[in-house]
Amino acid sequence: MGDNNSSNSNSNSNVSVNLPPGFRFYPTDEELLVHFLQRRASLLPCHPDVIPDLDLYPYDPWQLDGKALAEGNQWYFYSRKTQNRMTSNGYWKPMGIEEPIFTSANNQVGVKKYFVFHLGEAPCAVKTNWILQEYGLSDSASSSSSTSSRTSKRRSHSKVDYSQWVVCRVYERNCDGDDDGGAELSCLDEVFLSLDDLDEISFPD
Repeated sequence: MGDNNSSNSNSNSNVSVNLPPGFRFYPTDEELLVHFLQRRASLLPCHPDVIPDLDLYPYDPWQLDGKALAEGNQWYFYSRKTQNRMTSNGYWKPMGIEEPIFTSANNQVGVKKYFVFHLGEAPCAVKTNWILQEYGLSDSASSSSSTSSRTSKRRSHSKVDYSQWVVCRVYERNCDGDDDGGAELSCLDEVFLSLDDLDEISFPD
């Protein structure tokens, strides 16, 4: 398939990000961090190279189709970490929850943060059912990835800030109980998202 990282980051509109017929993309949290994000942050090729680079925040969530990797009603993409989470029609509000992600060897490899999309401007914005899960590498994972990259490739990555890359999963919660094609939620996901309705509780940013 080849290394298409550079083309993905510069010409998303010309890159097919959908999987071939018969292929499904259902990575675990660990796989998203270890197999995809860790290699992307290290500038190493990833096979299959199907997740595109995308600047999330100019786009409303319903505009991701055709730009991010689509699987059911989920969209995946790499992005640079940023504090600006405002789109043209709203913003992503942090839920203030960070879920640690561990490898099968029980080593923490990163964290998953939750955001809910709001239409309009605060304080009059309207909460929607769109959810963003933002995965970031932990410091130890970033350091390990950087060291591995230098050892195997002997290339200078001194200008690369490994902590600034994230991989995102966006999906719309289905309120009628039919979750066909939706994200598979862990027990912690269900608990965290149930807290989303408690807007009077102030979570730290």
